[in-house]
Amino acid sequence: MTSPAQAFDLQGHRGARGLAPENTIPAFETALRIGVTTLELDVAMTKDDVLVVSHDSYLNPEHTRGPDGEFLKKQGPAIRSLGFDELQRYDVGRIQPGTAYAARFPTQRGADNVRIPKLTDVFDLVQRNGADHIRFNIETKLTPTSGADAPDPETFATALTKAIQDAGLTSRASIQSFDWRTLMVARRIAPQIERVCLTIETPGEDNIGRNLPGPSPWTVGLDIDDYGGSVPRLVKAADCTVWSPYFHNVTAALVKKAHGLGLKVIPWTVNEMADLELMYQTGIDGIISDYPDRARAALPKGIAAPKPVSVR
Repeated sequence: MTSPAQAFDLQGHRGARGLAPENTIPAFETALRIGVTTLELDVAMTKDDVLVVSHDSYLNPEHTRGPDGEFLKKQGPAIRSLGFDELQRYDVGRIQPGTAYAARFPTQRGADNVRIPKLTDVFDLVQRNGADHIRFNIETKLTPTSGADAPDPETFATALTKAIQDAGLTSRASIQSFDWRTLMVARRIAPQIERVCLTIETPGEDNIGRNLPGPSPWTVGLDIDDYGGSVPRLVKAADCTVWSPYFHNVTAALVKKAHGLGLKVIPWTVNEMADLELMYQTGIDGIISDYPDRARAALPKGIAAPKPVSVR
């Protein structure tokens, strides 16, 4: 029988971005110590085809220092244009003071000599700490207009599914993306790996494109308007088993509709206590948060918190 802690999926976003440098080993160690079900992370690919953990397809000056120890003055090179050894010259352990990022995450604890890790480094961290209950939710970072700044969907999905299979994590990993092209490739070549359709509908960001001529370029030829304007129905048509919407787009009625289609619903990225409590009331199946400690504290009675890991 599945335990309550396993039934509800508490995910540490980019490890624990609110508390430690995002998508780094210190962030994943922090999340493990707090106690999560799943490590949520993003992957990019270097010029020499190494899968690395990074939300950005380029070096972000808000949290990247060059070999000279100084923060980058502008957007750095695309990760896809750098070899892995070149990438290791950059330090991503601190937020640049005075940036919007710094204002948003004032409690993030910075560190020096923190590098962008390989995906396999994160797998190894969990394995060597005996945390075989931990899952991995891995986002492919590309867009319909990425061009040479990201690998093509076939290359990306093939490399990621192989890494998951080689690590023996087929049953403990999911692949997610806003750009559903990698999900379709993964469905074809490794259908046993869970797929997660990410969505957002806001005035500034929208990968759904309702009431527009033709399908959104993000949704692999599927047009929301052909599915009665229902995002859960669109996600089901894409053959994802998990719908991961921006939390402001979530209602209890939509969660119920998604459940009726056999979908799990895991919204992102929920950080404030009031929002966490509101999301739990909608009947969701999991939650993604930059503050897994807050997400645990807000858990309703009857849902057991995931066990912490004593990280060595």
